[in-house]
Amino acid sequence: MLVVTRKTEESVIIADNIEITVLEVAKDRVKLGISAPKDVKIIRNELLHAQETNVDSSKAVSKDAIDALLTFKKEP
Repeated sequence: MLVVTRKTEESVIIADNIEITVLEVAKDRVKLGISAPKDVKIIRNELLHAQETNVDSSKAVSKDAIDALLTFKKEP
């Protein structure tokens, strides 16, 4: 892991086409701006983890349970 120290409005460049700029530092938060081509996927780590968890959870549901939910009808 590369660790760098940056001040507000300073940035780092990754692979010639991704720029990460420190926009604001306040208490326990840092606000970053990321400039990258549209084809570069940028996602927060906790969202990526949640997506992976959801995929794993959906694989754990049986086909019978899904069929039962799809055919379930509310009584009038």
